Amino acid sequence: MRKYELMTIYPVEDEKFKAGTDTLRADLAKFGVEIEKEEPFGDRDLTYEIKKLRRGRFVLFHIKANPAKISDMNIQFRLNPNLLKYLFVLKTEKDA
Repeated sequence: MRKYELMTIYPVEDEKFKAGTDTLRADLAKFGVEIEKEEPFGDRDLTYEIKKLRRGRFVLFHIKANPAKISDMNIQFRLNPNLLKYLFVLKTEKDA
């Protein structure tokens, strides 16, 4: 298991945000990922439009995951209509 940071962006509407985060947590659990910490970053303007939206709600997840499962998670996350964008970043020993 390696440590990753997972930055996610959701629509700012409360229903879509809640549905998106619930689906993401369920997907992470399905892949055996351990969520160490969840940091809300609030609503922010997007640099460019994503799905015709100019604002998004950002959440940073600190997770432990099997590196072999990252590509499978990428495929699963694309199916979540309430997840606008996401990015996995591997944390190095210096970061941890």
